[in-house]
Amino acid sequence: MASLIDEEFEGIVFSRKNYRERDMLVTILTNRFGFKTFFVRGVHKRGFKLASAILPFTHGNYIGRINDNGLSFITTTRDVSQYQQISNDIELNAYASYILGLAKEAFSDQRNNYSQIWFDQIESALKLIDEGINPSIITNIIEVKLLGCFGVQPNWQGCSICGRTDLPFDYSEIYGGLLCQNHFHLDENRLHLNQRTIYFLRKFSVIDLTKLNSINVKDQTVYNLRRALDEIYNSQVGVFVKAKKFLDQMNSWNITLKDNDQ
Repeated sequence: MASLIDEEFEGIVFSRKNYRERDMLVTILTNRFGFKTFFVRGVHKRGFKLASAILPFTHGNYIGRINDNGLSFITTTRDVSQYQQISNDIELNAYASYILGLAKEAFSDQRNNYSQIWFDQIESALKLIDEGINPSIITNIIEVKLLGCFGVQPNWQGCSICGRTDLPFDYSEIYGGLLCQNHFHLDENRLHLNQRTIYFLRKFSVIDLTKLNSINVKDQTVYNLRRALDEIYNSQVGVFVKAKKFLDQMNSWNITLKDNDQ
């Protein structure tokens, strides 16, 4: 078993659970090694020095031993801070949990090319959500970007049949991407998305979250994007992330509340 001693890495704490009476297993998304689970001893002792560094949704620099297989170990940390809004808001917490959970599913297969670039996109997503940018839209951007890691690589640039980019589009699961208006007849079960939804899906595929400052999307488009990506993920990806069930329930409550207010 290969082991790297005194390695420094950037990380985001995803989850943790008690192990035995005084210890914990802490899962961290690292910039260099992907997701790693760390054995942390003596967590419940008074004055435990790493207490703040292993809270969920904490971001910082860590030093420790990285094992290729089995558990890794944290020695010390520095420049640690928590995403405060995410930690204190149940809705933002759910979105952040889903993003990290989806990333964990995407990169559980070592054949996928995890890199610093992916870490930067995910870290930026959480930072934007923590700063008050629409969490549903940030989540949608991550979902679009991760599709390729699940073996689904839609053609977002032009028609999958003729390559045209100047006509209205729809999304076809059969053809693995967009169909232009001239070829709608080839797939009666295309998603029948409106052009504004298509516009944002195409935009999300190329957007760099590290350079995003703001994004404004109408409520109806937010709803349409959620439906479109749910269909694509349910039909073509088929992964289960625990936080998604809660998000769906929460969104259905929000829709009900809005209907009752009208």
